[in-house]
Amino acid sequence: MAQFDVYANPNPETNEAIPYLLDIQHDLLSGLSTRLVIPMVSEITPIQHLTPSLEVAEKRCYLMTPEMAGVPLHVLGEKITSLKPSRQQIISAVDFLMTGF
Repeated sequence: MAQFDVYANPNPETNEAIPYLLDIQHDLLSGLSTRLVIPMVSEITPIQHLTPSLEVAEKRCYLMTPEMAGVPLHVLGEKITSLKPSRQQIISAVDFLMTGF
């Protein structure tokens, strides 16, 4: 598990609407039994700065930053990719949620 890794959502009740979960927790805290994730969806009306558009498995997805949550480590599905190259966009969205700018 690494910060900015994207995982398939294994929950059959939500994985159609929320196909991916983005792990944003720093690797320094990898020993915890939970991970902080941001759900990723493919269809929303985006909010500038808050729900950036990122590509996962050749699909355009949006971070649902206001819906980030802690999940048990064992809940995460299969790793799909890493969005480490999009680090600045991701952190900016979290900063915008927390500080308003």
